[in-house]
Amino acid sequence: MSEAVSRRSAMRVLAAAGTAGTALAAGACAPGVPPGAGAPRTPPTAPAGAGAGAKGAARIDALLERLTLDEKTALLHGAPDPTSLGQAGYVPGVPRLGIPPLRLTDGPAGVRVARPATALPAPVLLASAFDPALAREYGRVIGREGRALGQDVVLSPMVNLIRTPYAGRNFETFAEDPRLTADLVGEMIRGIQDEGLIATVKHFALNNQEHGRDTVDVIAAEQTLHETELRGFEAAVAAGAGAVMGAYNKVNGVHACESKPLLDELLRGSWGFDGWVMSDWDATHSTVAAIGAGLDMEMPGGTHFGGPLREAVRGGSVPESAVDLAVHRILATMDRFGLLAARPAARPPRDSAAGARTARKVATAGAVLLRNEHGTLPLTGAAARSIAVIGPTGQVPFVGGGGSAHVTPDGAPTPLTAIRRRAGNGSTVRHALGEDLYGRPLPAKLLTPAADLDARAVEPGRVWSHEAEFRLAADDEWTLLVHYTGKRPVVRLDGQELFPVRQGVAEYFAGGLLGSAPDGMSVRRTTLALEAGTHRLAVTAEGGDKGQRFRLRHTTGATRAADLAEAVKTAKAARSVVLFAYEDATEGRDRTSLALPGGQERLIEAVAAANPRTTVVLNTSSSTTMPWLSRTGAVLQMYYPGQEGAGATADLLFGDVDPGGRLTQTFPADERATPVGGEPLRYPGVGGRQEYSEGVHVGHRWYDAQRVTPLFPFGHGLSYTTWQYEKLTVRPQRSGLRVEFTVRNTGRRKGTEVAQVYVGPSADLELDQPVRALAGYRRLVLAPGQAERVTLDIDARALSSWDPEQHTWVLGSGRRQVFVGRSSRELPLRSKAVVASR
Repeated sequence: MSEAVSRRSAMRVLAAAGTAGTALAAGACAPGVPPGAGAPRTPPTAPAGAGAGAKGAARIDALLERLTLDEKTALLHGAPDPTSLGQAGYVPGVPRLGIPPLRLTDGPAGVRVARPATALPAPVLLASAFDPALAREYGRVIGREGRALGQDVVLSPMVNLIRTPYAGRNFETFAEDPRLTADLVGEMIRGIQDEGLIATVKHFALNNQEHGRDTVDVIAAEQTLHETELRGFEAAVAAGAGAVMGAYNKVNGVHACESKPLLDELLRGSWGFDGWVMSDWDATHSTVAAIGAGLDMEMPGGTHFGGPLREAVRGGSVPESAVDLAVHRILATMDRFGLLAARPAARPPRDSAAGARTARKVATAGAVLLRNEHGTLPLTGAAARSIAVIGPTGQVPFVGGGGSAHVTPDGAPTPLTAIRRRAGNGSTVRHALGEDLYGRPLPAKLLTPAADLDARAVEPGRVWSHEAEFRLAADDEWTLLVHYTGKRPVVRLDGQELFPVRQGVAEYFAGGLLGSAPDGMSVRRTTLALEAGTHRLAVTAEGGDKGQRFRLRHTTGATRAADLAEAVKTAKAARSVVLFAYEDATEGRDRTSLALPGGQERLIEAVAAANPRTTVVLNTSSSTTMPWLSRTGAVLQMYYPGQEGAGATADLLFGDVDPGGRLTQTFPADERATPVGGEPLRYPGVGGRQEYSEGVHVGHRWYDAQRVTPLFPFGHGLSYTTWQYEKLTVRPQRSGLRVEFTVRNTGRRKGTEVAQVYVGPSADLELDQPVRALAGYRRLVLAPGQAERVTLDIDARALSSWDPEQHTWVLGSGRRQVFVGRSSRELPLRSKAVVASR
């Protein structure tokens, strides 16, 4: 049973964590990092021109003495950018003292500004490679491009755990496992900051869902916090992250951006963080409490840290020393990155070719082959020369998710084009839509009076409107869509407005696929059950200052049936089928189901029945239920694969590379059988309160503790070759264990394997412990018949638990079981060894 999570006790133990700073920061050992991941707790080298030591500190002190109170507070909040580059935020500098402005860009999957940038695969796809060195390379692309595109700070990486499969931003983060997350975030930060861009780890802390994120009070006990969510943030601090972003939600009764236990006692006191803390956008709720707790910067404006902060200082409720401290943290970080140098380092040019190479490398490395029956993949011989490509995202590249992670790429080929190119001359590759995402034109003769609503242009300053009727002979389900380039047209059906302006981020973050048409026009859609009879349609569109174009489109029961029939016909005529399925997630909303949206399940069922050599390629954000699984030949999980996703997908389908990705989250067999299924207090919360009552049993740990069989376990992923594990030895060393085993490629192809090591609980600890915890892993590439002896050192942290009574990590000594294999549920090698107490 997990530890109690009452509000009072949780607040008490979290606050007490600050008294255990030495034990947390130094005495418990940093998370181990696999070879190639870099040493922990070693901040990256400061960029050229950066201040250092006493000289830098003296420069900051001198600047502080010359700053007025107005100038100081102007550095503590965002403001409009007079020459905006389309970035997320701007902090004006102080020109008279040579303090430059700061530009802050979104960037979990690439730099999000008004100009094109490399659209990298979603971080969850990067994580699936189980390769910290690749995470560093990914970070370097973001770092270089951020600097090249005029940015100083990137709001990345996101390190919140995948706690619920419904969370709308699961694609933006890494994994459900704390150890893997910690390894990857540390290296990604090093990569970003190697290039001179300041990394901002987010969202601190427990921002694991979009539903009610602004108001939900997340209750988590001390052991739960330290062994799950906080591991990644601690690793980010150890890697030298320049900034931390506070979350929207409350943590144990207090807004995260005014939580002294989180920001002052834990982040700075225990972990020694010396950068600055900014709020998430509009996540600041106070002036006195927030700055007193350790928040340094309010974004994106100065509602609390502008005029109210100046008044608080003048009135005596905030000492000016608190303002000085916040300014000092910001300036010291800027100085560390050379931004205060007399001659700042020149910004590099964009290297779009290098960015594209990394994007493709990540997309192929992280792809996970979930199923492969009867040699469906790779496509070879006749199966590679006669292919049906089905699904809308076979023809429209699905680059990335929606919200602040969405990036406009230089270009992105379609999967259909990439497959045709790879299949080569003499092959037949046909496409069928399967499901219409963007609608068909409304027939002009449908309306009385008639009007062409598919290609309307409205001149600047003009208003165009039309009212008409149409008649349905029978009840039907329609999806109506408006495409537009300016202010969204007002469309009313039977007096009801179909596309009202929504509140907050829901209006702006409409998805990475569904929010815009292939030609770039914005899209909104709504589905209605229409009864037989006459309906009234009214459309009004404004040209605005620049004029605009718009079109009104629809799908009906008849068009959906026709698309399905065409897909089945195309599948029957081919030797093999590649069916692209999608699920469009975005910041600002959670998923309502783990099933594929729209009519895709019916489409897969029908196509697989027509051609059993059907491969389903999933461009989805997180885990998906698959009632259609047994009818398919293969399933390839590509998540959101970035601008080079089409070429990477073709490489994998045809076997040019081995699928080397492994799941970083468990795929449930049933929506009710998840760590939060049937537990509304766990998710989405009840009455604005949420409890992490699963304790340390997050993700795969919960499935093991509850003995629930998933659809696909954590760490799962197939290969085009076969693997054998043998000769396991485990021996104690320095409060840890050395694990050695042999991995052999027993097939006929070169392949990629991710060997995984898990440890069982310690009988010597009277604390809640996982049945198995990931303790290490190694990504291997072996030729046919080749074997490699793998050595992994399991450090004290991996063998320790957080003791909420002592407020520190305690080593789980005694006899421990060690498991080695291909996933959390496929562990052919097992042994035991004694962990010596210190």
